[in-house]
Amino acid sequence: MTDSARAWLTAVTDHFTEWRPDSEPPPVDDGPIDWPGYASSRARATHRSGESESVICGRAVISGVDTVLVTFEFGFLGGSIGEHTGTRIALAFQRAREHRLPVVSLVATGGSRMQEGMRALAQLHVLAREVAATRAAGLPHVAVLRDPTTGGGWATLGASADVVLALRGAQIGFAGSRVRPAGDDAAYTAEAHYDTGQVDRLVEPGELRDVLGRWLRLLTTPATHAEPPRALGPDTSPAVTGWDSVQRARAAHRPRADAYLDDYFTWREPIRGDRAGGVDDGVECGFGHHDHATIAYAAQRGTPTRPAGFRTAARLVRTADRLGIPVLTLVDTPGAAADSTAERAGVGPAIADLFDAVTSAHVPVTSALIGEGGSGGALAFTAPDHLWVTPDSYFSVTSPEAAAAILKRSAGEIPDTADALRLRPADVVALGIARSVLRH
Repeated sequence: MTDSARAWLTAVTDHFTEWRPDSEPPPVDDGPIDWPGYASSRARATHRSGESESVICGRAVISGVDTVLVTFEFGFLGGSIGEHTGTRIALAFQRAREHRLPVVSLVATGGSRMQEGMRALAQLHVLAREVAATRAAGLPHVAVLRDPTTGGGWATLGASADVVLALRGAQIGFAGSRVRPAGDDAAYTAEAHYDTGQVDRLVEPGELRDVLGRWLRLLTTPATHAEPPRALGPDTSPAVTGWDSVQRARAAHRPRADAYLDDYFTWREPIRGDRAGGVDDGVECGFGHHDHATIAYAAQRGTPTRPAGFRTAARLVRTADRLGIPVLTLVDTPGAAADSTAERAGVGPAIADLFDAVTSAHVPVTSALIGEGGSGGALAFTAPDHLWVTPDSYFSVTSPEAAAAILKRSAGEIPDTADALRLRPADVVALGIARSVLRH
């Protein structure tokens, strides 16, 4: 497949109707800053690409979902963003809001069009305003980063999307190849942006239609609420002592978050990273289909949660809240990461951010404690008054070991300390923290 905009339209859509502004004047002379030879450059670009501008916008059907599609033509002056580009994209986002449709942006651009000077650069304000208004309207935006996606196109349409997909091997970065410092070229790849949590998924061109279809179905079919999962652990008998609960929660054979997610959802798609360069593989977030509707999820995987994990979960909750999608959280951590790296990365503010996202959400948030519930690192993932607990779990103000150390007790007193903390599932219910113990 060629990389032309029309080829991508054919590859990913079932149907497409192009939109153009009624008042778009034909470009004349050498543009707003009289760049010598600009008119001739545009004419050559039109001859080569068959397009009159660097972007094609319209209404599309992708895997049966009505969508507004923005597609860049890199063959027209490197997909650069000029005044008419901004006008076309603004119209597309405005019509998306008018018709209550999701937006998909297939981005391939070298950035702002230098032949139009600051009039071109100012289009980034136009794009940012339209993206923000569409976000405020509760409509989803999925971006696909083609090769290359650099400059303002990456910093507006790309990085601001709810879900960011990238073609494998694509060049991505705020600085293009001709202006960035020499050296670490690998940092400007789709793979590097995936590794650092700036891209949610890497895709091959041939699978893009299916992947887009899955995401569009997920983001446009919200459930009304998130019911708690069923317990999966083999031992359903009540824990006799607090230390017994701790041992069960720490058992290697206990079901973890991935088993619960696989049992709960028919299918799901993850998001990745905190959009600030951080990834915590001990936290998985995303959207999944449960009973033919979409529920968002944020799940701890039993490891100490790092700042990026809290920030990714906060990003997930806020995105779901804006789109009207209920949230399920799975709580399982011995606590927040307490090493110096986590402290320097802002673990405290990251926890605070997640507390804010969960407690201010307007959509239903349901939580299940499926293992260890260690202090504030676990509580940040927990919805107030909507927590259920499994028989092989515990929830505590701090770990029995930490409590014993703080109280200057010996290691032999740790089991008794666990009992005193009243951390068993039945205790957590009796204390009014959880609603009930989950069963199979």
